[in-house]
Amino acid sequence: MVGAACEAQPRVGKEPVSQVSPDEFTEFYAASFRRLVGQLYAMTGDSTEAQDAVQEAFVRAWERRAKLDAHGSPEAWVRATAWRIAVSRWHRARLGGLLMRSRPGPVAADGPSPDRVALIDALRKVPAEQRRAVVLYHLCDRTIAEIAAETGVPAGTVKARLARGRAALAPFLRESAAAAGTTAADGR
Repeated sequence: MVGAACEAQPRVGKEPVSQVSPDEFTEFYAASFRRLVGQLYAMTGDSTEAQDAVQEAFVRAWERRAKLDAHGSPEAWVRATAWRIAVSRWHRARLGGLLMRSRPGPVAADGPSPDRVALIDALRKVPAEQRRAVVLYHLCDRTIAEIAAETGVPAGTVKARLARGRAALAPFLRESAAAAGTTAADGR
């Protein structure tokens, strides 16, 4: 019976094609899903892969059900499509494995310096618009005009935010510099 279920003769000639209705497709799915999974399992050796591939093939068949010939062999089409899906996944998995083996190992990155940690901590204590202006000007090397254009405020507002932001940062950066100096003096 399995051999008969695997045989599919392609239709030849200009015979009229009878389209598969949604009800016929539902019956076809119910009658053939388990059988197709069993056949693909025998071909692939992986029951999960077989079920996934057959399910994907049925999704594609549903999308093309108007073109499937009810009197032809839609089961053969689904089986062939499921096989191609499984083979395609094998190829992608194999290529992915080769790429993973060929790439160099991760490079150990140094953590942020104490100065950078202190700067980030201090920036968190400054109001958001002032922080944005300070970062854009000092860390991103943007001009006053560029910052004004990016933030949508006049250049005078950018200058005021920079001045206020620097003033707000100063005490926090002095504290961290003093703490670093004390730590260095203590020999820690």
